[in-house]
Amino acid sequence: MAGYSGKKIRLGEALVLSNTITEEQLEKALEVQKGSGKRLGEVMIDQGLITEETIAQVLSAQLGYPVVDLQGVELTPDIKALIPSSVLKKNKMIPIEYAENNMNILRVVMADPQDLDAMDDVSIITGCQVEPLIATPRNIMVALDRIYGSTEVASALEEYAKERFGDDEEDEAINEDINNSPIVVLVKEMIEKAARQRASDIHIEPLEKSVRIRYRIDGSLYEKGRYDIKILPAMSARIKIIGGMDISEKRKPQDGRITQMVDRTEYDIRVSILPTVYGEKTVMRLASKTALNREKSQLGFKENELKQFDHILKNPHGIILVTGPTGSGKSTTLYTALSELNTEDVNIITVEDPVEANIDGINQVHVNPKAELTFASALRSILRQDPDIIMIGEIRDQETASIAVQASITGHLVVSTLHTNSSSSTVTRLEDMGIEPYLIADSVVGVIAQRLVRRLCPNCKREKLATEDEKELLGADPEEELKIYEPVGCMQCDMMGYKGRIGVYEILEMTSELKKIISKGGDADMIKEQAIKDGMHTLRMSAAEYVRSGITSFHEAMKVSFDT
Repeated sequence: MAGYSGKKIRLGEALVLSNTITEEQLEKALEVQKGSGKRLGEVMIDQGLITEETIAQVLSAQLGYPVVDLQGVELTPDIKALIPSSVLKKNKMIPIEYAENNMNILRVVMADPQDLDAMDDVSIITGCQVEPLIATPRNIMVALDRIYGSTEVASALEEYAKERFGDDEEDEAINEDINNSPIVVLVKEMIEKAARQRASDIHIEPLEKSVRIRYRIDGSLYEKGRYDIKILPAMSARIKIIGGMDISEKRKPQDGRITQMVDRTEYDIRVSILPTVYGEKTVMRLASKTALNREKSQLGFKENELKQFDHILKNPHGIILVTGPTGSGKSTTLYTALSELNTEDVNIITVEDPVEANIDGINQVHVNPKAELTFASALRSILRQDPDIIMIGEIRDQETASIAVQASITGHLVVSTLHTNSSSSTVTRLEDMGIEPYLIADSVVGVIAQRLVRRLCPNCKREKLATEDEKELLGADPEEELKIYEPVGCMQCDMMGYKGRIGVYEILEMTSELKKIISKGGDADMIKEQAIKDGMHTLRMSAAEYVRSGITSFHEAMKVSFDT
């Protein structure tokens, strides 16, 4: 086969030779692999020893095939029509072009360039020899979704229409064999595509004559497809089946839960179904078990903020609060703090609704109001479990707030979240909940208010001069010439102009001056003024820094700091 070197390398040996892993680590991985039915590379990725990118680089160095980035790669219609997408997905590969001046050699990007069976499949289907190139499995699957996704959906829907609506059947007539229908493929692929595109939510919305599918990516909704309204009852029924809901109930809201593996990552999907005028609207919230467990360096803290974060976490007791609206990354910050504090010599207990990610070595309690296990009742029981650190998913009422304050004063470290707009208004919110100002001053050791802003795509962002209004809002000198960036949109960011998000933080660390103001019942403005004197950067200051350094746009910064 053209381009195939013929030499077969063993991945484990290659990783040891390149000093990526040690002999001991390889032996342990081989031990785990026995009887697991997994490939060695998958086992080592699961163990956190290597990444998909590492495997690609090592294979490239050993075999001499280049690593290709498939972002933005487009296929010509003749290349796209060569091989069925089902064959490409099964083998994790994608043909991208013919070799220069030779239509008999097809260049194919592969996750495993040593898979001779896959190459044979391509040769038999196309009559071409294969020249392998390398990319990570995830990179290939994302490209396959992007390039072949809409045609796959169209064919599944055609098949469904032939099966179901040959004779103008009623919308409600959902056959019992729905488990074997193309709808199963459609729902499964919808979830897979959303996960690969980093979506946090999938919206399935019935309109008058169509069903609109939208994904929330980096906080904004993007339309990803429209189907015939006739498809809706079957889609809803399929989601209800896998979500453990009542398939016959169409008039009441329902909640369910789905677990699905996508590219070897487990996703916990919370489903909400709501009856609307044109049918049932479904929203699926995707949460990967690994996404919440991050290194603190990945949260987007600036150097000074990281020092403050570390300093607050060193408190042996007191309350640390993380605040912000829904979807601002509070849970991720909390879990990161817990992972940081999770050492052998402390007993950490959490009470959550629901438990969002499992962490080894931490005792996690799931709130269950039906069994009379509320935040408050769970907290009372937890205090009898000799805890050092308590995490409360959210302080929602006076009772929970009161127990949290008492626990912190009696020598426990309590971390929790609150829905407030800024760090200073968090103090007044606790007062509104009926907590005495002197107790707040005594117990709260730090408040972290946060938001998420979208990062500008580094490939296509465009430079521009800031206007006078923009300079004023960014706190810049009106006389200075300030260059900022705006979004454009390219193939690498799916024409969004943005790619990924970063945290914007306002960290209030309790000082003796602040304690005096809070004890005397000072309002949010007085607290904010003193905190700024003590060195706090407000959300607007932090967001403005990101605009000046070209990480985000002015529009994004204003969205998150409009009221601060």
